[in-house]
Amino acid sequence: MSSNSFAYNEQSGGGEATELGQEATSTISPSGAFGLFSSDMKKNEDLKQMLESNKDSAKLDAMKRIVGMIAKGKNASELFPAVVKNVASKNIEIKKLVYVYLVRYAEEQQDLALLSISTFQRALKDPNQLIRASALRVLSSIRVPIIVPIMMLAIKEASADLSPYVRKNAAHAIQKLYSLDPEQKEMLIEIIEKLLKDKSTLVAGSVVMAFEEVCPDRIDLIHKNYRKLCNLLVDVEEWGQVVIIHMLTRYARTQFVSPWRQGDVLEDNEKDFYDSDEEQKEKADKRKRPYAMDPDHRLLIRNTKPLLQSRNAAGMFEPYLKSFYVRSTDATMIKILKLEILTNLANEANISTLLREFQTYVKSQDKQFAAATIQTIGRCATSITEVSDTCLNGLVCLLSNRDEIVVAESVVVIKKLLQMQPMQHGEIIKHMAKLLDSITVPVARASILWLIGENCERVPKIAPDVLRKTAKSFTSEDDLVKLQILNLGAKLYLTNSKQTKLLTQYILNLGKYDQNYDIRDRTRFIRQLIVPNEKSGALSKYAKKIFLAQKPAPLLESPFKDRDHFQLGTLSHTLNTKATGYLELSNWPEVAPDPSVRNVEVIELAKEWTPAGKAKKENPDKKFYSESEEEEDSSESSSDSESESGSESGEDEEDDRSGDSAEDSGESGSEPEAGKGRAATRSRARGRGDSKDVDKEKENSKTSESSSGESSSIEESSSDSESESESESESESRKVTKEKEKKTKQERNPLTKDVSLLDLDDFNLVSTPVALPTPALSPSLIADLEGLNLSATSSVISVSTPVFVPGKTHVLLHRMSGKGLAAHYFFPRQPCIFGDKMVSVQITLNNTTDQKIENIHVGGKKLPMGMQMHVFNPIESLEPAGSITVSMGIDFCDSTQTASFQLCTKDDCFSVNIQPPVGELLLPVAMSEKDFKKEQGMLSGMNETSTTIIAAPQNFASSVILQKIVNVANVGVVPSGQDNIHRFAAKTVHSGSLMLVTVELKEGSTAQLIINTEKTVIGSVLLRELKPVLSQG
Repeated sequence: MSSNSFAYNEQSGGGEATELGQEATSTISPSGAFGLFSSDMKKNEDLKQMLESNKDSAKLDAMKRIVGMIAKGKNASELFPAVVKNVASKNIEIKKLVYVYLVRYAEEQQDLALLSISTFQRALKDPNQLIRASALRVLSSIRVPIIVPIMMLAIKEASADLSPYVRKNAAHAIQKLYSLDPEQKEMLIEIIEKLLKDKSTLVAGSVVMAFEEVCPDRIDLIHKNYRKLCNLLVDVEEWGQVVIIHMLTRYARTQFVSPWRQGDVLEDNEKDFYDSDEEQKEKADKRKRPYAMDPDHRLLIRNTKPLLQSRNAAGMFEPYLKSFYVRSTDATMIKILKLEILTNLANEANISTLLREFQTYVKSQDKQFAAATIQTIGRCATSITEVSDTCLNGLVCLLSNRDEIVVAESVVVIKKLLQMQPMQHGEIIKHMAKLLDSITVPVARASILWLIGENCERVPKIAPDVLRKTAKSFTSEDDLVKLQILNLGAKLYLTNSKQTKLLTQYILNLGKYDQNYDIRDRTRFIRQLIVPNEKSGALSKYAKKIFLAQKPAPLLESPFKDRDHFQLGTLSHTLNTKATGYLELSNWPEVAPDPSVRNVEVIELAKEWTPAGKAKKENPDKKFYSESEEEEDSSESSSDSESESGSESGEDEEDDRSGDSAEDSGESGSEPEAGKGRAATRSRARGRGDSKDVDKEKENSKTSESSSGESSSIEESSSDSESESESESESESRKVTKEKEKKTKQERNPLTKDVSLLDLDDFNLVSTPVALPTPALSPSLIADLEGLNLSATSSVISVSTPVFVPGKTHVLLHRMSGKGLAAHYFFPRQPCIFGDKMVSVQITLNNTTDQKIENIHVGGKKLPMGMQMHVFNPIESLEPAGSITVSMGIDFCDSTQTASFQLCTKDDCFSVNIQPPVGELLLPVAMSEKDFKKEQGMLSGMNETSTTIIAAPQNFASSVILQKIVNVANVGVVPSGQDNIHRFAAKTVHSGSLMLVTVELKEGSTAQLIINTEKTVIGSVLLRELKPVLSQG
């Protein structure tokens, strides 16, 4: 590397200084271009040699420099052949940079880009999902029409890929292909329809974006996926949430009736003018029909509600008020937008601070911004009545400003404010009348004249004199001012005709011959109205009421108020004009379309794969993100779960004896890809449970039949907890049927009778499994159990005793906030007694006062959808300085969402929160190294996350790693035959999904941390928490 770098510096003619000099020359004179070109040629030759090197480090360095050249705007297209050769490199970092380069030059160098098509086609079959996705991304970025069929084929294959990340990129590629060749629309719609059925949150946002780009009018594609998208919304990334909300908003406007229709109900005495009594009765009946919100409409609103961070939108920004203060370097548009934000955030608490800030803005050299600030002060005065007088006095002070624009804007705003309370501000009107001689801006002069005319009876001495002065300058005034002079003359003629009669007639004569026809028309209208003659009609009697009628106070509104007809968050809403591609929201339908189109039938599909004689169990993957009401049955009594697991044990043994293992594998293969791992896990768990039971029967041949009927295996009950619970009546009827079948089978085959009795396992969930010696089995029994794991170790999903670590205590309620009641909580890492899906939480309550605290209990609960909580029994009283520990159970649904509730006493209620660390959502699992490797192999690809850890060698001792990991997560230790690999296993409390943690020590002071789990979100969070803990000393 050093020799290459040295050669590069020599060839470039003296290093960086020469290169900079050449660049400077090239910008000054054309003659310098040749020198720069020759230097580039030399550098590119050097880069080509590095790209052809056998060392990955040299290639990586070359690619970094090439991408750097592209970033600086230099042309690197001649390196295309040398770069393409490295597209098949095994180094991921090199491949990434090669892909960046190819995306940049693929469209410019179409002929050269076509050379790499076959390479990308091979990369689409790569076992690494990142490579497959990157290849598809680059392929779709090559804007060459000739490869459209290849792109279409690649997108089709990627849309069926096992990796959600690749399917996500397939959705992105759909938009690119559609923009390249719109004629492929129908085929792309088929792919979109397929991807819309995808249950991965990673894919949802991307495919909806593709839907919006390609076929936004195909609402029929959304019907079957509507409820799924609503339920996925909270877990999709932010970009996808915005896209999905926009689409679902448009969908709701076409499928549901308006929720505001209840406001259309007629009053009892109200009647349309032309309607008969019968028609009126029909309309009233129709309108008074009570509005019932569609359940699907409610589902959308309920699932978007958690996305709101605060009920008061302004409340989110109040702590950051100063962040919106205007800077002198801001553009005028940015300044005005900041003013709008500050106005919306203004309240009684911060208005004094904002007004001081606004005083500074008024002095700005930017006249447009200064004028907007004055308007803002007026809006604050109208919205916060407590500061109306302060704002008005401040604006009056601005009337003496040297800047004419500031004075004019102040006059306009004062006029609007005075309209709201004219009785109190006669002095201000007099002061403004004096300013009429110095103010020249037409709008300001017109505003002063209007104010004097409206209040002419309150200033009887000043108003005639103002009319006299304006009559002199009438011919030279602006048209807007002339109209207000005419109005002032008419009002004074009606209220003070002795002083102003002749003056008004003079002004009317001037207006009669004015060049502007509006002024001429106004003059004729006023003359006929206020000067009575034989031609005057009856209207002249009401002239005073017409001219001096009470005027409604103006509403000071935001300049951005007219944006509400564009959908919030769109480009059109930001620009306040309809942008290309904007889809307008349709009107609510009068009658809602048939809601049954959103019903999805998934039960019938499972029946096809149910073997004869086997009771059907619903596939848990079919109900993705189920509603809370679907999970109500999860807390069945232990006796029901035991009887059901016992019956399942019998049916599994019958399947095994009749050689149905192939059929079982077919069933697991028919499930969606996301459920393959779990289905296979359950199948093996049952198989190993049976083999273990056989061993126990051989060793404990005198075990009574009654005891075997009472117990059930742990792994089977955990398997049941994953599947959806069935009703008690169904479980009882199944139990009777299965018992009859068992008896018939036992009479036919004595040997299988021994096997079928074995439902024994460790009943205590936290006991450590004991390894039993494997006894000799008869050949017939081996044949019957062929294909099952006969290892003597425990089953995959058997819970083990947690490794002891000191409990970490968290503050639930501080004694100051709780008025003397203090509460702390910790996670004891034991299975919860209130439910097998719940996490056990222990709360310690302390009375720090000198008085007894009575009736301590849990009040209102605010839990996210699906989360459940089993509260502690109310505590009658807690003595002074007393302490008590109580237990609770919370089903966090395998997420770190906060459980919010109220901790109440006899007199007060305090809002508290419990947020679990991700490591407390797990239960330790005991398994062998062989089982661990098998499960890890099945949880590869998208289910695997890894990172590199750098730490001192002493931190990688076995005891140190064990202590650090169990401190963070409740995992069990898996025996390992290799000193440099440490394995840990656990399962999630709610769903029972496996969580496999591997720490593999590398050379030097590095190690690789790998986590395999179906729950990728929890896995990535756990990875982020473990990495700093393992890295630090």
